[in-house]
Amino acid sequence: MHKEAFQAVYLKKRYIILSVAIFLALFVLLSFVSEFIFLSPVFVFYVPQYAIVDFVLIVAISSLSGIVSSFSIYRIRITNNGIKKSGASFLGPAIGASAGACSCGSLGFSAISIFGTIGGTATAFLTNYETPLRLVSIAILCYTYYASVKDITVKCKISK
Repeated sequence: MHKEAFQAVYLKKRYIILSVAIFLALFVLLSFVSEFIFLSPVFVFYVPQYAIVDFVLIVAISSLSGIVSSFSIYRIRITNNGIKKSGASFLGPAIGASAGACSCGSLGFSAISIFGTIGGTATAFLTNYETPLRLVSIAILCYTYYASVKDITVKCKISK
């Protein structure tokens, strides 16, 4: 079932390009915000040992987001269901990206100064619950992947 869905979606190069672009964009953005990528004197990519779990979660979110987004767009185009039925596929990447966005010092201070108490509360919440929010994001992405594969194989009449 999964193999047939991958073959159907990635038969066209535009979905491969879309998946790779989403993966790279999220990976670079989340790595930069989580301070795995430094640009200051020279480009440095460094993952300390205490942050390996966070890095693995970033890679998982980025790769699943690329796959699920291309599957969802393929499903929307083929079945003509619209975005409402595929809305959950965009919820997972949004939660995963926002989980790491406010933990960075400069972004956190900006949020606090712009939004005051609400910004401070949101920054503290996202900093404290960054890993559980990423795990929730991965769970949502896995469910959406399963639903997309099921929908593509059943509604698009791909033989098992």
